[in-house]
Amino acid sequence: MCLAIPGLILSLSGDDPLLRTARVDFGGVVKEINLAFTPEAGLGDYVLVHVGFAITVIDAAEAEKVFAHLERIGEIEAELAAGRLP
Repeated sequence: MCLAIPGLILSLSGDDPLLRTARVDFGGVVKEINLAFTPEAGLGDYVLVHVGFAITVIDAAEAEKVFAHLERIGEIEAELAAGRLP
């Protein structure tokens, strides 16, 4: 099983398809990501990222669904830590 996180492409650099990278925003955390597996990715696209590589392009609605699930997971963890859940 792998975990991929959606992020928004802020900028692109490089012309070589294997070395092309992007600055990707993950809810305020910006990382440099390799785009070798997603040559179709462009500025303003959302990509799913696993271990520093964009593995697919997704639409904004799908990215928002993932963000909502991740936010809910954080809320549940906070409730568990506070002892409000068994």
